[in-house]
Amino acid sequence: MTDRQITYDPIYNTVDRDNFDALIEVDRYADRTDAFNDIIAATVDHFWDPMDPRYVDFASEPFDLDEQLIMPKDFCIELQTAVADKLDEGQKMRLANQNTRFILSSILHGEQGALSLSASLTQILRDPGAMEYAANQTREEARHVTGFTNYITTRWGSPLRSGSTIRNFMNEIVTTGLVYKKLIGMQMLIEGLAMGAFATIQRETHDPLLRRLIQFTMSDEAFHHKFGKIWADRTIPKLTEEEHEHVELWAAEAFQVLLFNLVNAEQKQEIYREFDLDWQWVRSAVLEAFTEEDRRQDMTNNTNIFRVLIKTLLKAGIITDRTRHVYQAWVDMDELDREGDEVAGTEVAMAAMEELKGINQGRQKMGARYRTH
Repeated sequence: MTDRQITYDPIYNTVDRDNFDALIEVDRYADRTDAFNDIIAATVDHFWDPMDPRYVDFASEPFDLDEQLIMPKDFCIELQTAVADKLDEGQKMRLANQNTRFILSSILHGEQGALSLSASLTQILRDPGAMEYAANQTREEARHVTGFTNYITTRWGSPLRSGSTIRNFMNEIVTTGLVYKKLIGMQMLIEGLAMGAFATIQRETHDPLLRRLIQFTMSDEAFHHKFGKIWADRTIPKLTEEEHEHVELWAAEAFQVLLFNLVNAEQKQEIYREFDLDWQWVRSAVLEAFTEEDRRQDMTNNTNIFRVLIKTLLKAGIITDRTRHVYQAWVDMDELDREGDEVAGTEVAMAAMEELKGINQGRQKMGARYRTH
């Protein structure tokens, strides 16, 4: 089967990226779905501005990276291996914080990917409602890029370069014209990884500034996940057997690429050079200390990034008996079947929204006061 658009609901119909004439056909403007109206309307409830200290004050929380860990030491897998034997206490702390820098840099690059992908959807979606939602998400992803840029700059000065795995995957889904790859790749796979990571970081970080940034980011991401879910609910049940197999196998392949390479030692060479650590030796040390059974055990945590990703695909109806074994090797699929379809970190996102409503009401009152004088 050659790659082609797989759209059964007209709200996901597309036009050629270079065919602007198709977007100014007079009949198109009124041909608008109401499927995304609630998500679009809720934007005001979780608005935040990373440049406004009323939301996140990047100058308010000093943090000594030589004396304090942003994440607990066990968050750095290398320090649970023979790597730790080669480092003194100061180096261990620096490696742990550099590891966090790598993770947050990867998140920043992922947010840029989400920004670029959302913008690309505005060029090809024909339905004005779907296009407006994509434009809305583009705006929200832009503030995530700003927020994580501000945080990383405050703590380290600059981000680390993107690893090749996430870079290559995002290149594929951003540049493709196929809606199913964009929505599964970003709204389900990348957003699934992000929500799992955010839930863990928000719970474990020692840095109040990072916790606040993550909370507000999660309030946006919970809605981005819903966009992908609407696509799945309206599309997956209508796929032909051939189409479902095509989509399912692509998703399983993408999952395995991310699982085996996303946090591979090869991706962290820029960090290891500072400590005179050979990345291949580090990889061997990690493989020796952590078996596949250890990884499976880690995936029993409901905020494990790959468990969240698998659950997202399962609840979307993408996984069938055809590929169930791929995921069953890592998690208890029967257990996932019994769970609800709530997203990891939903409670945090909802609490953040309540706080944002308060801040935003204060801004509105202040604006009204200025307008009366």
